[in-house]
Amino acid sequence: MDFGDSPEESEFRLRLRGWLQGNNPGLPTSSTDDDYWKGAAAWHRSLFGAGFFGMSWPTAIGGQGLPSVYDVIVDEELAASGAPPRPSLGYLVQGILEHGNEDIQARFLPGIISGRERWCQGFSEPDAGSDLASLRTRADRQGDDYVITGHKVWTSYSDDAEWCLVLARTDQEVAKHRGISAFVVPMHQPGIEQRPLRMINGMTKEFGEVAFNEARVPAVNMIGGPGEGWRLAMTIVSHEREPGELGYVARYTKVVNELTRRVRVNPSGFREDQVRDLGWAIVEVEMLRLHVRRRLSDRLNGISHGPEGSVDKLLMTWTEQSLGHAALSIGGIAHGGGDDTALNTYLYSRAQSVMGGTSQIQRNLVAGRILGLPSS
Repeated sequence: MDFGDSPEESEFRLRLRGWLQGNNPGLPTSSTDDDYWKGAAAWHRSLFGAGFFGMSWPTAIGGQGLPSVYDVIVDEELAASGAPPRPSLGYLVQGILEHGNEDIQARFLPGIISGRERWCQGFSEPDAGSDLASLRTRADRQGDDYVITGHKVWTSYSDDAEWCLVLARTDQEVAKHRGISAFVVPMHQPGIEQRPLRMINGMTKEFGEVAFNEARVPAVNMIGGPGEGWRLAMTIVSHEREPGELGYVARYTKVVNELTRRVRVNPSGFREDQVRDLGWAIVEVEMLRLHVRRRLSDRLNGISHGPEGSVDKLLMTWTEQSLGHAALSIGGIAHGGGDDTALNTYLYSRAQSVMGGTSQIQRNLVAGRILGLPSS
C-alpha cells in the first residue's frame, strides 16, 4: 500500500506549505482560549480565499470537488506548521447536504463553507443531553412561520452566530423521536436571549445557553419535512463523532509537537514520569491519526459508518484526555499571571467525555449495536 503523494497531491502540499509561511495567524496553541476564537473566523475566510478549505465538498456549494485525501493534506500541513486546524463544520455541511432540499442547500451552504456566515447548533437542552430525543423546545405553526419556545444549552459561540440549526418538537402526540423537526433559525431577532456561560478554564464562548421566547422562523427554513429532524440529528451526530470531520487530529498533533519541543530544549529539566506522560500522549495521537486514515480509506471505498462513530468518539476522548494530562504534567500550573495554556488544555480535556455524547452512552452503543450484547 502506497501512502505517498501523487504528483498532483505533492504540488498541492508544497503550494499550501509555501502559503502557510506567510499566512499563519499565530493564534494560541490551544483552542481553549477566547483569544483563539476571536481570530477563528478570519482564519476560516483566509483558508477559503486561498483555496485550502472545503476540499472535498461539491463545487456547486463552494467546495473544491477534490478527493478527501486533500483534506488530510491540509490537516497534516496545518499541524506541521503550527497553524490552527481547519474550522470544524463538516457535520453541519453533511447534515444539510443529505437532508436539505436544493433551495436550503443553495441558500445556506455557500455561506457556511466560505466563512461569511457563522453558525451554532441548538440541540442539547438542560434535561435533554445524552437523551436528546427528550427535548422540550417546541415549534408551533402560525401561518408561514413557526414560533419557537424553549431553552438550549451548550450552544457553542451562539452569541457570534447569525444562524442556529435548531431541533424543536412540532408534534406533541407521536413518539418522541418522530415529533422532532429541524430549522435554520435567524439569531438576530426579538425573542432570542443569549446567555454565555463561563467555563472552568476561563472560556466564555463555548458553553453558552440560548432562550427562545416566541422567536420566529419561516416554514421554508425547515430542513426535511415535519418530524424528520431526528434523522438529520443522527447524521450530524455521526459525522460530529468522526475525528477526521472535526480537525481534532491536527489540533492534537499541534499541541503534542509543542510539548515535545519543550522537553527537547531542556531534557534534564523533566522527570521520568513527565516524559512518560508525554510519550503516552504521542502514542495516543499517532494511534488516532492512523485511525483517521483508515476511516478515510473506507470512505474512499464507499464504506460509510453508523454506530462505529461511537468507537471514534471514545478514541478521541482517550486521546484528548491523555494529551491534557501530558500538558499539565509538562507545562505545570502558571503563577502570577503566567501562561495558563497547559492548565486550560487539561481542564478542557475533561469535557470530552461529556460533550458530543457521554462516554457511558458511547459504550452502551458499542455494546448493543456493534457487539450485539443484550441490554440488562
